[in-house]
Amino acid sequence: MNKDQAIDAFTALAHPTRLEVFRLLVRIGPEGLPALEISRKLGTKPSTLSGHLSILKRAGVLNATRYQREIHYAANLKSVNALVQFLIADCCGGQIENCSEIVALLEAN
Repeated sequence: MNKDQAIDAFTALAHPTRLEVFRLLVRIGPEGLPALEISRKLGTKPSTLSGHLSILKRAGVLNATRYQREIHYAANLKSVNALVQFLIADCCGGQIENCSEIVALLEAN
């Protein structure tokens, strides 16, 4: 992940509704949810949610898959992992062994 991609991801997540959508989809897992179900669970209007989902998808933190007439959204965990790796790439001046707690969390996932 490069700096511009990281900035796009952070920008997309820097909104309360989008962060709530992302956290919901992380909890749900790789199967994701249809857009209307996300709207229902979060109590947001479908028309408003549509724009938020587009921003998150464009930033690469969500995947969208069409199932017949529905679009299912899921957290793009590979992209999020790359974002975390980007954040800790220079951890402790490159002395990654000093970041053992962070590394242990990443390896557990």
